[in-house]
Amino acid sequence: MAEHPDSALVRKGFEAWNRGDMETVGSLMTADCTHHAPGESQVSGHFKGRDNIIGMYGQMFELTGGKMRVELDGIYVDGRGHAVAANKFFAERGDRGIEMKGALIFTIVGGKISDIDECVEDIEQSDAFWGKAE
Repeated sequence: MAEHPDSALVRKGFEAWNRGDMETVGSLMTADCTHHAPGESQVSGHFKGRDNIIGMYGQMFELTGGKMRVELDGIYVDGRGHAVAANKFFAERGDRGIEMKGALIFTIVGGKISDIDECVEDIEQSDAFWGKAE
């Protein structure tokens, strides 16, 4: 059975993100894409526009010195432009580490990601790892 196009798009994004290939990640999004990141940390909030989202991802790589990765547990689609990617996130920051389950909920329009809703297992732990917004 062939992979659904929405699943293939999301998988391509995860693979590129893990390589730090933000050019490919950005090419999968609409120009006005929005990423909603939970919590109150310096990488939380509503990031509107592909460039702002890529900037936030860059900040994550900078804060961790590139010591982060995501393992994809599964991608689930509805065939109507939505995909859910269950995953586990690993990162190191200074003397701290984090390993957390989560999910990204994607809205896909015209073969591009137009919205990303991020959910994490423990918002307080995530905030503590990333640090409060300055």
